[in-house]
Amino acid sequence: MPESVATRPISSVAVVGMGYVGLPTALALHAGGLRVLGIDSAPQRLAAISSRDIDLIEADRRRLESALGTDGFELTSDSSRVAEADAVMVCVPTPVDRHQLPDLTALRDACDTLVRHARPGQTIVLTSTSSVGTTATLLVDPLTANGFTVGEDIFVASSPERIDPGRSTPTQREVPRVVGGVTEACTARAVGLFSVLTATVHTVRSAEAAELTKLYENTFRAVNIALANEFADICAGLRLDPMEITAAAATKPYGFMAFYPGPGVGGHCIPCDPHYLLWQLRATRTPAPLVNQAMNAIAERPRQVVDRLINTLSRDGKGIAGRRVVVVGVSYKPGVQDVRASSALDIIAYLLDEGAVVDYFDPLVPQVTLHDDSNMKSSVQPNGADWDVALIHTVHTGHDYSWLSGCPMVIDTTYRFDTGAGKGQWPCVA
Repeated sequence: MPESVATRPISSVAVVGMGYVGLPTALALHAGGLRVLGIDSAPQRLAAISSRDIDLIEADRRRLESALGTDGFELTSDSSRVAEADAVMVCVPTPVDRHQLPDLTALRDACDTLVRHARPGQTIVLTSTSSVGTTATLLVDPLTANGFTVGEDIFVASSPERIDPGRSTPTQREVPRVVGGVTEACTARAVGLFSVLTATVHTVRSAEAAELTKLYENTFRAVNIALANEFADICAGLRLDPMEITAAAATKPYGFMAFYPGPGVGGHCIPCDPHYLLWQLRATRTPAPLVNQAMNAIAERPRQVVDRLINTLSRDGKGIAGRRVVVVGVSYKPGVQDVRASSALDIIAYLLDEGAVVDYFDPLVPQVTLHDDSNMKSSVQPNGADWDVALIHTVHTGHDYSWLSGCPMVIDTTYRFDTGAGKGQWPCVA
């Protein structure tokens, strides 16, 4: 392979996985002047993108409108076409199963396809979050077995995604990307690619270093969210407002970063990524008691929310069985339709187990599949008087929640919602 391959410009990229990470990434690459091939194994997802029936921030929606129908942006379910691109980014989900163990099914399938269809000169980057060594195991080793010399005739790197769904700021351009290549040449190729996406690329010495960086980022968030929830409970016992305390502490310009309490976590990062680290540490028998405890506390939070609700009713001489409860918001965070690992689903399951009559209202999620695979539809025109309790889980900006003032009891697990008749309750004593 001529030496010039390592410096040949990248003009086309295949993005494997057109989900919450892959689609915005593909649109940003296209806006940066590259030809983009978006690949997804689900034809219904590609159809939804083509019909504009997808969850995107406004800036990406405009980019999609500009990209669709142009020669430089194409969608396909034919994964063999990765061979056509100068570079390939893997953006498939890496969830955990019901036992909190890593589920690499989608990532293994994607990497197997890449290895089968790889061609000399390509740059391949894993952006999916996974355990340390995944890039080597799923790409480097099989590519080498197929006769490639990584760093000479093919280039492999890790650069875990840093996209915050539903938030327009900071933009992808403003968020630095960490890049670690298998060799220096691999790093250089990947840096050139990511320079299209961001103004700042931070390089580390290896793909493994990049992989662990992402696990550290989200483990940091998980530990601090668990602490914020615990501190909210401390505030409750002292009859103080945790939001006031957090805001006051956040005035310190060093040594403190504000995290806020809530009903639990969800999405594709915080409930999953630390478990990839914990799973790997078991093999080396490396203890991580703080991380373990934080993840246990996060898992227990939805049950704690329901227990607090039950205790509140009990103080009024009421039981939960037969009580009409509406869960307000089921997406895992404001501004998105994503319900993956949403704590609202756990809360609904616990409420149903306790005998409550449960509905939900979410203007962004018309229907949701519960843990028992049954479907529930959102109330369309809610009336607060229709329920005994409204439990606020997720509030989307730009939507009317004034009907909550008509509900006899409002439990605010976000600690920040104003019903119009004053702030919602959150029990001071467990």
